Amino acid sequence: MRRRTAVIFVLLVLCSLGLVGRLAYLQIIRHGHYSELAVAQRMRPRVVDPQRGSILDRNYKTLAISIGADAVYAIPARIGDLKQTAQLLAPYLSLTAAEIEERLRSQTSGSVWLARKLTPEQAETIRDLKLPGIYLVERPQRYYPNGTLAAHVLGITGIDNQGLEGLEYYYDEYLRGTPGRLAAEADAAARLIPGGDAAYQPPIDGYDLVLALDSVIQHIAESEIRRAVEDTGSERGIVLVMNPRTGEILASAVYPCFDPNNYSAYSLETRRNVVVTDQFEPGSTFKVITAGAALELGVVAEESRFLSGPSLQIGGGTIRNWDGRARGDVTFQQALETSDNIVFAQVAVEMGPERFYPIIRAFGIGSRLGVDFPGEARGSVVAPGEVKFGEEIRWANIGFGQGIALTPLQLITAVSAVANGGVVMRPRFVTEIRDSQGRLVERFEPEPLGRALSAATAQRLSALLRSVVVNGGGRQAEIPGYFPAGKTGTAEVPERGRYGDERISSFVGYAPVDDPALAALVILYKPQTEVRYGSVLAAPVFREVMEQSLNHLGVERRRSK
Repeated sequence: MRRRTAVIFVLLVLCSLGLVGRLAYLQIIRHGHYSELAVAQRMRPRVVDPQRGSILDRNYKTLAISIGADAVYAIPARIGDLKQTAQLLAPYLSLTAAEIEERLRSQTSGSVWLARKLTPEQAETIRDLKLPGIYLVERPQRYYPNGTLAAHVLGITGIDNQGLEGLEYYYDEYLRGTPGRLAAEADAAARLIPGGDAAYQPPIDGYDLVLALDSVIQHIAESEIRRAVEDTGSERGIVLVMNPRTGEILASAVYPCFDPNNYSAYSLETRRNVVVTDQFEPGSTFKVITAGAALELGVVAEESRFLSGPSLQIGGGTIRNWDGRARGDVTFQQALETSDNIVFAQVAVEMGPERFYPIIRAFGIGSRLGVDFPGEARGSVVAPGEVKFGEEIRWANIGFGQGIALTPLQLITAVSAVANGGVVMRPRFVTEIRDSQGRLVERFEPEPLGRALSAATAQRLSALLRSVVVNGGGRQAEIPGYFPAGKTGTAEVPERGRYGDERISSFVGYAPVDDPALAALVILYKPQTEVRYGSVLAAPVFREVMEQSLNHLGVERRRSK
């Protein structure tokens, strides 16, 4: 009996020692580990949103800003009757009672967002309901104070303040900032523990963007293209204004436009920035590039003579003049003034694709320019030898702007290169990035992409383009005292493998011709007027935009060049 008692005693002692040892191990040696687990279990972290950076124009006028807006969230553990709460909330949110109840039941612990970006009226009504477990918190909301102004450039943000389109998307990593974190101890029912630990990591606000855009010039461009589209019944209109010396985009207007404050009311088609993303056959505005290449290669001079008939048989095909007229014996200058297709087809064939193609590519056509905007298209130009049958007629067509495609941005960049003495500049929307205190973080300097023409050739071509305005089809683009140079365009629109009856009317140019301050492009897609020539529809829009913009910049009018 004593032996059994002793054995049991020893076993009890050993068990006790084992338990004590285990407790000592857990409470002393592993104390730190389990304390961290306990705190982590009790801590209820919450993301603290940073302030999204603002977007400013070149004169620091605000184009996009973040403002406080209420959001509503729920802690289901604190709600007594989920069904009744859902029914009470539903009239004030864009959710049905069933959808709200489903969200509440799917989150058994912690919190769940019910709605963001509430209107002040919604927030006040929900606050007055005083529902247990339903809370309002202020979160940043993107606001565009000028409504539709530069909407296609700025883009949009989502409900979580993230960039979705335009510059908001392209520069999102700079604009969005770094979220902070707030954590406080709470019990299993998500109730805060009085006197419990709390930790706060503040958010880092996003950087501000300073654009090359000038709000005044942007407003001018938008007003004029809206008027032109409405007056002509066009499907769409574009105005681009660029500083030809730097590549800075001072205005980029597309109409119809949209309001980024209410972007969901508009289609994706309406919101797309076709200036960058869409390509088109330019028609006669491309003759600027053909003329530049021909002068650079020495194929023509200003007084070189050509025979222009109503049509031309070449390479197994027929080319016709835009007006069906036979102009007879004309100089190259006269051919450019009258936008003669026959002459420019002959010039393109004489250059040949092996010499013409590299100059087209040097102007930036057929490859992305690297603009700071998402979705840039390359344009399309065939390389020598790519066309197995009918290469001669294809290149004859390219000479006057058919059979080649480019973006509006590529076209104004190419013509700006002529104004800039032959140097192609990378186009740019953003010039500076600054922190929330206004300190400079990064500045983007003008960036040359290469030389397309010699300075001497560019000067000769400028004189020819000035003659187009003075003596040719660009007369309605003339601005007294500013001496613009430019070229008209009236392109046929390809439809199902052939050219249909629709047209694209355009004008591109710069001023003053001898010291260019601005270059501008005007495009009207599918105007429904009886006369659809770029010289009649687009040139007057160019004149209005350029005259007002040059006045705004303080460029003085002169009596002579």
